[in-house]
Amino acid sequence: MTHGTHVAVIDVDLGNLVGTIDNTPGAHFTVIDPELDRGFVSNGGAARLTIFNTKTLATIGEVKSTGENPGPTVFDPATKRVFAFNLNTHNATAVDSKEGKVVGSFDLGGRPELAGTDAKGNVFVNLVQKNVVLQIDAWTMTPGQTWPVAPCEGPRTMAVDQNNGRLFIGCAIRRMVILDSNNGRAIGSVPIGPGPDDSAYDPETRLIYISNGDGTVSVIQQESADKYSLLETVKTAPGARNMALDLKTKRIFLPLSDRGPPPPTAPGSRGALMPGTFRVLVFGM
Repeated sequence: MTHGTHVAVIDVDLGNLVGTIDNTPGAHFTVIDPELDRGFVSNGGAARLTIFNTKTLATIGEVKSTGENPGPTVFDPATKRVFAFNLNTHNATAVDSKEGKVVGSFDLGGRPELAGTDAKGNVFVNLVQKNVVLQIDAWTMTPGQTWPVAPCEGPRTMAVDQNNGRLFIGCAIRRMVILDSNNGRAIGSVPIGPGPDDSAYDPETRLIYISNGDGTVSVIQQESADKYSLLETVKTAPGARNMALDLKTKRIFLPLSDRGPPPPTAPGSRGALMPGTFRVLVFGM
């Protein structure tokens, strides 16, 4: 779990803290290369990625980003590359997982949100202000087609069904749109909660989870590759917007902290985090 200056690591079977990865200023995302027991943290506050050993949690290297404020990050198992998407400069950095070195950089043409991979050499990222998904050739490290997410607007979350070639895009207007990851064909959409912020897909249960800003998780059933329905809306807690899915136990984890009132000069903003209130909510099937 990324915090402001470090990453906390929890054993989800035992439910206890096992260690931290320190010196990760402005940490946004953590991705794993399971074959190398290697993890990568995108540090938005330092324009670099931290490389760590997933067994010992020791930092084993750093990679300077090619842009400012690296945020959404994805590991592509086909090319063994990590793609970090820079929020301020609207470009991407490609890193060879084994060598721990930058091997490419390219412009996106818009501000990135969440990203995913089909594990076959294609990476996808939401360009939120343009209402499109950008397809990227992970082999050549070049941007390809852009696919509209209409009738949705504000594409924010992304989960991928790699077996059936489907992208699940949670949008700001309370809809999740389904796209064919091979050609961008729009398949349909289903209702979700407001303010979607994270998502996950379970290929065994064929359930899609989207965590929303109103303190809910939308659970969507994939009845077939082209048919979807809202199965359940789970009440969580206000502020529980980030989420992780454990495919082994089928549990979802949502970290959050309480916040104080917004400052009088900015009534629409979020209040400061309250010390001692951090916790992780756990939900199971």
